[in-house]
Amino acid sequence: MKLRPDMFTILLLGAIVLASFLPATGTAGDFLASAGTIAVALLFFFHGAALSREQIVAGASHWRLHILITMLTFVFFPLAVLPINGISGFAPSWMPADLGLGFLYLGVLPSAVSSSIAYTAIARGNVPAAICSAAASNVFGMMLTPFLLLLLVSSSGSGDFAVGEALKDIVLQLLLPFAVGHAMRPILGGYLARNESLMARYDKCVIWLIVYSAFSHSVESGLWQNLPVKAIVLTVLLCIGLLALFMFFARFLVRRFGFSLEDEAAVVFCGSKKSLASGLPMAKVLFSGHPGFGMIVLPIMCYNQVQVILGAILAQKYRDKIAESRSAQAQAEANAK
Repeated sequence: MKLRPDMFTILLLGAIVLASFLPATGTAGDFLASAGTIAVALLFFFHGAALSREQIVAGASHWRLHILITMLTFVFFPLAVLPINGISGFAPSWMPADLGLGFLYLGVLPSAVSSSIAYTAIARGNVPAAICSAAASNVFGMMLTPFLLLLLVSSSGSGDFAVGEALKDIVLQLLLPFAVGHAMRPILGGYLARNESLMARYDKCVIWLIVYSAFSHSVESGLWQNLPVKAIVLTVLLCIGLLALFMFFARFLVRRFGFSLEDEAAVVFCGSKKSLASGLPMAKVLFSGHPGFGMIVLPIMCYNQVQVILGAILAQKYRDKIAESRSAQAQAEANAK
């Protein structure tokens, strides 16, 4: 299978390069930061208006599968990244403190909605279950992520983190717009459903703005002087290792508990992916003004690109395997008649 270059990935890399050479500083930087805050609030407003209750309840009867995906996302993954940031002296010597905090943040993020569902659909897996789990993961993730991050930061002894202020910002900038948007779903839901591509482009524009603004701030604070090339390379390798670990672990658990191959595809994709679309806006709120912001979000961005590439390869393999399994089952039923 040929892998085409992803234009959004190229645009995000372009934002980092642009911020490295032409960072927005001073008044321009303040303006971008304010614009980003408003854009994030609107993003969650639109998501609240677009998300139907049917998406959350669809497939909810498959509770064993949803519990497994939730455990992978919010229990096993946070535990896996915990040693990276200094527990029992296991933190790598090459990892700066802000980068370690970024891996902690990566661990507590919800599952990626669009790519989890898209890859499950490509694989011909259990799409209704993927929709239910991924949507619920993001809704609950807005509440779980700050609390889990607080728990991990407290356990690892990481640097100062203004928890009370962050939680207040989460409520005002994320949860409140989301709730207002959902209340206005009867008015806006139809329009958003007819213009999904427009909303997707808006999501990407907000993420690009956050990346450029964040890296401008971090470059001005000496990001590249404090982050050696070796750390970037090893960060990418660590992200590959984490994704591979959770894909194999998810597959092991699914087969251990006797789920179908279609369920396995849903669990592998929903349980191993992390949301860039939710992660960057929440990071902007949680780490607002942090001089190491660019370093903190680096693991999210690296992990996202890795999961896009490996997920595309794995989805095609599942598609072939599921098609073969269904063909064999149909043949067996035909022979039995």
